[in-house]
Amino acid sequence: MTVAAGTAGDLAPLDVVCAAAGISLAVPPGSSVLEAVRAAGLEVPAACADGCCGLCETRVLEGVPEHRDGVLTAEERTVGETMMICVSRAATSRLVLDL
Repeated sequence: MTVAAGTAGDLAPLDVVCAAAGISLAVPPGSSVLEAVRAAGLEVPAACADGCCGLCETRVLEGVPEHRDGVLTAEERTVGETMMICVSRAATSRLVLDL
């Protein structure tokens, strides 16, 4: 699954820290966070991979997610405590996730 370009942030890799696993990943442009964490060997459930089912919802510990899902409410997006890692990226260059 590739992520559709939405902002200038899509042109640069995204640094993702999986806090529980103790690993850091560079998510390349056009790739999803879900793809990167699965490639690193982490099991994350996802049924749809297009931001509709909510199974990949992940807690954000640090950073600002750029939401591209159809699951979270406007209020949940503003608070930014979770994100759907199958489609969303980040408004910041680094995210720390509870993975």
